[in-house]
Amino acid sequence: MYNKGTDKDLIGAGLTAAVGAGIVTSFAVSQGQHPIIALAITAIAVIFAVLSHKYDLI
Repeated sequence: MYNKGTDKDLIGAGLTAAVGAGIVTSFAVSQGQHPIIALAITAIAVIFAVLSHKYDLI
């Protein structure tokens, strides 16, 4: 009935993390943070969210 292991769930987790981290880091860039560091923070958040979702850590 409920298939938790779909690819769509991983994509949704990644997009949610990217949007959340992107909002925070866009504010940080407006305050003077380097954009490459903001992209790295966003990428790390996406990787962590996808791995956490894939291995049911959250």
